[in-house]
Amino acid sequence: MHFVEANGARIPAIGLGTWELRGRACARTVEQAIKLGYRHIDTAQIYDNERDVGEGVRASHVARKEIFVTTKIWTTHFAPHMLERSVKESLTRLRMTEVDLLLLHWPNPQVPLEETLGALAHARQMGLTKHIGVSNFTVALIEQAVAACEAPLVCDQVEYHPYLDQTKLRAACDDNDLALIAYSPIARGNVRGDETLAAIGRAHGKSAAQVCLRWLLQQGAAAIPRTSKVERLSENIDVFDFVLSDDEMARVSALASPNGRLTNYGFAPDWD
Repeated sequence: MHFVEANGARIPAIGLGTWELRGRACARTVEQAIKLGYRHIDTAQIYDNERDVGEGVRASHVARKEIFVTTKIWTTHFAPHMLERSVKESLTRLRMTEVDLLLLHWPNPQVPLEETLGALAHARQMGLTKHIGVSNFTVALIEQAVAACEAPLVCDQVEYHPYLDQTKLRAACDDNDLALIAYSPIARGNVRGDETLAAIGRAHGKSAAQVCLRWLLQQGAAAIPRTSKVERLSENIDVFDFVLSDDEMARVSALASPNGRLTNYGFAPDWD
């Protein structure tokens, strides 16, 4: 397994995203992924599947310490007293004593960031999580968070795929020693019909989705594609045996467009 390292964390470069996976299907997919070699599983309080994810991890019979588990705190739990309680509830659902990475899922301007980060750092100090980080934070918010947090933050988990230019955010992550973890890394499957990616893939005997994931890895990012199909699970992790040339990297990057963002809620921050 290849890793992305940041502020003491070793994050497996390819993980399984579990958004919209629930119940037995979720548990089975997690179990299957781990059996195929995945060592990074991503969930969140709002996904309503932490219980299923925990079940899948246990069913795999791979030692818990081998698996990097991330969960994310929902914005309604950002007040310090609520944050700690919600994390303990997440651990109860997962049936784990700690997670490897605990993230703030979205910025919440209603609660002072310093207070939330203080509680997040405290959760780490209490041993509820090994590492802490943020998700959906802009360049300005990353800088604010790093300055305000007494413990090291290890990542910003954001939407990133060839159709969305994240150059500024990538630079901010590099400057602050944060890993960039890409969600929706294959643009929710939209890359599959992309002729540019398919053409590059043909040269390597790979699919458009594999080219896309490889492009992210070669930028030093980690990626958490989501799928419930076993054949896609195998495909998504089979990206370590080829290398894209500088020219191919540039051709993939050129696919970015101003309206490439897929995840944009009313409560989202002002994106870079």
